[in-house]
Amino acid sequence: MDKKINRHQGKNHLGADRSAPYPVSRMAPSFDLVDLAKEIAQADKQIDLHLNGKLSIIADQIKQLQNQAQEILSQAQKDQLLHRATSNFVRMPGKAYHLYEKSNGSQYFSMLSPKEWGKSCPNKFIGTYRLEADMSWSEIEN
Repeated sequence: MDKKINRHQGKNHLGADRSAPYPVSRMAPSFDLVDLAKEIAQADKQIDLHLNGKLSIIADQIKQLQNQAQEILSQAQKDQLLHRATSNFVRMPGKAYHLYEKSNGSQYFSMLSPKEWGKSCPNKFIGTYRLEADMSWSEIEN
């Protein structure tokens, strides 16, 4: 008796030869485990490169956000210090005020600029600041 050995245990592929999961012709290239392993390794390498590229972009964005947050915190601290400077008047948004420092280190705002004080300016001039509508301070260049 001549028995045919069936190596494939499942159903036979009925579609086009090019979509078969196994070689259907003697002329078809063989599936070598080494070649499959190389293909998987190459795919893993490409995925890693793609992943590393995306993660490095995200890391750069995080650094930029950290820098922006640091600048915002620094500006808020500066605004708080300026709000703590004394003044003998009500500060109005949109107006410019001149900051001076006394010899004891305390700071105060004045409506008089160093030019208006002239040579009789009693304390060290720090800078001129404008109070903004959002209660932040903007330094005005002289």
